Amino acid sequence: MTKLITELFIFILGTAIGSFLNVLIDRLPNEESINGRSHCDYCKKKIAWYDLIPVLSFFILGGKSRCCGKKLSWQYLAIELITGVIFVVVFKDGPYVESLTRSVLTASIMSCLIIIFVSDFKYHLISDYILLALFIFSIIYHLSSIISISLFLYFFISLLIVSLPIFLIYFISKEKAMGLGDVYLSAIIGFLLGWKAGLFALYIAFITGAIFGLIAIIFKNKKLKSKIAFGPFLVIGIVVMLFWGEKIVEMIKKIYGF
Repeated sequence: MTKLITELFIFILGTAIGSFLNVLIDRLPNEESINGRSHCDYCKKKIAWYDLIPVLSFFILGGKSRCCGKKLSWQYLAIELITGVIFVVVFKDGPYVESLTRSVLTASIMSCLIIIFVSDFKYHLISDYILLALFIFSIIYHLSSIISISLFLYFFISLLIVSLPIFLIYFISKEKAMGLGDVYLSAIIGFLLGWKAGLFALYIAFITGAIFGLIAIIFKNKKLKSKIAFGPFLVIGIVVMLFWGEKIVEMIKKIYGF
């Protein structure tokens, strides 16, 4: 019973954080201030506090704005629920939870990744502020368990190794195939995961990106020259390797014998 109450509290906390993530997702790419009350996307009227209760307000309002009756984006509900679930998973158990501090850092990293995934998918922009926050959380994440300077240096070298392929694509294509935000994000991937897991994360990103591109072309009649944000696929690669990286690397070693 106590465990259930604790997980419910963590879920509610996660949905509240998710509500704030929604603010950052829509305001940062549009260079809007994150201060001040939330407003309706349509009529711009300020939203009352009782209409800002995570998850519940969406259902109470029937998925419509109280002030003008327009349909609310499912993004708000989805992000709140996803963040709530992620928080429960991160704080529950598993090899990636070694201490409360590490759990908080993991949740913070995941929050940044949610913002990057949605904002890049929606606006084709990755906020420099969120990238900086992700990098800082990654540094603290390692500092929470690493004492060796040589090991810390390893992660900085990994930063260069993993970001190099993305930088070359960015440079050669003159920013048409990759954006500078993708280069920065790939660098953080290398620093956070190390070069082996980081390159696997890139591989996963390219595979999932290619699959999505094919589906988009076949079913939505997208032309090959259409721009598809790569940030969300990098996020998928990070999440997969962050949570299941060791198992995946061991599986690959067994298959190929190295």
